[in-house]
Amino acid sequence: MNNNSKKFPTLLESLLVVSFLIILMFICIFVLNGTAYVPLILAIFVTCILAIFKWGFTWEELEKSITSTISMALVSIIILMLVSIVIGIWMASGIVPAIIYYGLDLISPTLFLPTTTIICAVVSLGTGSSWTTVGTIGIALLGIGQSLGIPTPIIAGSIISGSYFGDKLSPLSDTTNLASAMTNTNLFVHIKHMLYTTIPSLLISILLYLYIGSKFSSSTIDLEQINLIKINLLNSFNILSPYFVLVPLFVIFLVVKKVPAIPSMFMGIILGGLIAIIYQGCSFSDIMGIVENGYISNSTIPEVNDLLTRGGLSSMMRTIALTICALSLGGVLEKTGILNRIVNSLLKLANTSFKLILTTMFTCFFVNFTTGDQYLSIVLPGKMYSNAYSKMGLHSKNLSRALEDSATLTSCLIPWNACGIYMASTLGVGVITYLPFAFVNIINPIISLIYAYFNIRIDKVNDIANSMEINYEN
Repeated sequence: MNNNSKKFPTLLESLLVVSFLIILMFICIFVLNGTAYVPLILAIFVTCILAIFKWGFTWEELEKSITSTISMALVSIIILMLVSIVIGIWMASGIVPAIIYYGLDLISPTLFLPTTTIICAVVSLGTGSSWTTVGTIGIALLGIGQSLGIPTPIIAGSIISGSYFGDKLSPLSDTTNLASAMTNTNLFVHIKHMLYTTIPSLLISILLYLYIGSKFSSSTIDLEQINLIKINLLNSFNILSPYFVLVPLFVIFLVVKKVPAIPSMFMGIILGGLIAIIYQGCSFSDIMGIVENGYISNSTIPEVNDLLTRGGLSSMMRTIALTICALSLGGVLEKTGILNRIVNSLLKLANTSFKLILTTMFTCFFVNFTTGDQYLSIVLPGKMYSNAYSKMGLHSKNLSRALEDSATLTSCLIPWNACGIYMASTLGVGVITYLPFAFVNIINPIISLIYAYFNIRIDKVNDIANSMEINYEN
């Protein structure tokens, strides 16, 4: 079929394709209690058939778009694999068990959730990576919280809230830099503008975690069970040396110093492996088995086994497969113009600043939902809405903030999005289960829309220019 016969889908056709995907997702996940694999594959198949036989695309064009989209996330996929190895090695080496052991003495059950959020916020602010934060300190905090008897979904929500707060405001964050670049906004102007919505979100979240944490006071904690877990950790690992904690701190230091995530993770694996061999008596053969299948705890206490049996490449393969399926669909939807058709139709309704910001944030969530990739959900709306903000006289930092308040924060709330897949697989809890407790990720977009509706900190170009002129004259 030649290019002359090619046509792009109509708005109705685009809506039907997306509706087909949404209905399939709902049935498979919520009705049949299944996964997103089947609906994603069916959606890819149906969309490709329509693209070739109805809209005139060639398979080569679709294949190129699929591979291009997957290649954009290839680094993330490699990081997924390395994190699964890090988790297994750090369990076997006693690094995570040591942090759990000492953490049980240091952290109050009542203050655990807000403390966890603040710790993760500080670490991710320094590293610029929610993924690194969750995969390192987040795993240790999860173990401490579980030992204290706090439900895993609540712990996961507090870890994710803190991690995304820091990621969103860090000048080292890839999404922060991407949102700034896509809107031609100065990076630090962009970060400063986000403070108005992000700081209140964190404060409200901390108050909520304090309230929930009050339900887990010392009087409600089974101290005998905690002591049993600590004794079991001492019997299973040589964890009396506090130097073990330096390994995750070193990895975090490397990321802060802008060492790329992949070599930083490799250093974490090597150091963890050496500690496992020297201090825990593991053989090289044991290490190879842990890399492939993760660490398997053989404790006499089931709670300890549930706590420590984690990691390994094999545990991440299903996650990687789901990520590739989601990215493949995203490539097809982008190439056929389905996303552009729907977004351009929404843009016609955005005739006020509130409607424009609402449309931007909805589009970011929509792209996150349909493509499974947070980078696309920043890049596409950033390109499409830039002129609309200029025509309305709005400063570009309003657009960059809207991108982050929606695209960055909602990516981990979608089960088949690469971020949601990573968080669920790393923390061992489903996205739908932890979603109600990821307070920062839920509250921040709401606050952003409230600001837009009441015209709070929605800066216009003329206002900023006048302010600069006044300052200059003074």
